[in-house]
Amino acid sequence: MADTTPDTDSDDDLEAADAKDLHRVVREEGEAELRRPAMSLGWSGFAAGLAISISLVTEAALHAALPDAPWRDLVVGLGYPVGFLVVILGRMQLFTESTITAMLPLVTRPSRWALARTLRLWGIVLTANLCGTALAGLAIASGALGDTEIREAALTISAGITELSPGRTFVNAIPAGFMIAILAWALPNAREQSVAVIVAFTYVLTIAGFSHSIVGSDQAFLLLFAGQTGIWQTFGQLVAPAVLGNLLGGAGIFALLAHAQVRGEMPSTSTGKDDR
Repeated sequence: MADTTPDTDSDDDLEAADAKDLHRVVREEGEAELRRPAMSLGWSGFAAGLAISISLVTEAALHAALPDAPWRDLVVGLGYPVGFLVVILGRMQLFTESTITAMLPLVTRPSRWALARTLRLWGIVLTANLCGTALAGLAIASGALGDTEIREAALTISAGITELSPGRTFVNAIPAGFMIAILAWALPNAREQSVAVIVAFTYVLTIAGFSHSIVGSDQAFLLLFAGQTGIWQTFGQLVAPAVLGNLLGGAGIFALLAHAQVRGEMPSTSTGKDDR
């Protein structure tokens, strides 16, 4: 008689195949990003920087409309995912998402070309994102975007990032980078649940008080243009620690873990020499 006992090894193989499929999809997306022209990356990154400011504007609108109650911050946090929905579903280039997508090709097939292209991608996208958030921050601070109530509420929300030391901002940014990397990893499997997945991850991120470098830069630039912070505090104490923490959480921790779980099951790759 044939053995009808459930094959647990087959279940394990299925799970491993799913992980390998996700690795392949995210890696191929990253390889495509590494080959994109600099101008395309720049404009996409700039658009993402502008669009992510919708999070702060939506939060500010909710903050201005709600009474000062213990539950207000939980409701205001519902505005945070809006910018991420626009950016991710609109396929715009966001620095924190690129930490894992660009890292997987590098750790899978290490080469000078892959390293140079990864650093190029991060540099262009980060700079473009910050240009977009700087313009958005200026628009809010000057009153060109939103009314006086929106501006004051946005300043109140943004002031929270100045309560953290640079070291604390760095530490808070690590789980944020980790969570956004998980989000980028999970989205290929999310399909019709993409909106719910994006909302869930980013809502937890904000109510937990984690530091996201690009949304945080929008807040930092708003404070700068409103005269509440200086240039050194904005870049050296608010933006830079968040960027480094996001990198460590996304590219340094999650990307390596995501690769390590399937590395032993992947076909032999190139030796890492640059043939280009």
